[in-house]
Amino acid sequence: MMSAETQTPKERGSRKERRGVVVAAKTEKTVVVEIKRRVRHAQYSKYMQKREKYAVHDLIGCQVGDIVRIQETRPISKTKHWRVVEKLAKDA
Repeated sequence: MMSAETQTPKERGSRKERRGVVVAAKTEKTVVVEIKRRVRHAQYSKYMQKREKYAVHDLIGCQVGDIVRIQETRPISKTKHWRVVEKLAKDA
């Protein structure tokens, strides 16, 4: 069995990735990212827009309005389980 230090990302399992917009960046290393998605209603077949907000660990230095790609990671704090991977666009 391999130890944790020698495992590659494919061996450790896939991590969820999402794309969203930074809606709050008031703290030093944390930003709030909002992710919107369209879901079809089961009974009425109408498309609705759902949104989720995630507290994300940010070492890049994102500003409000930036479009970012986030990735699931180990728990960093009580609410932070995601981290910023890259900044896709500035001030969308």
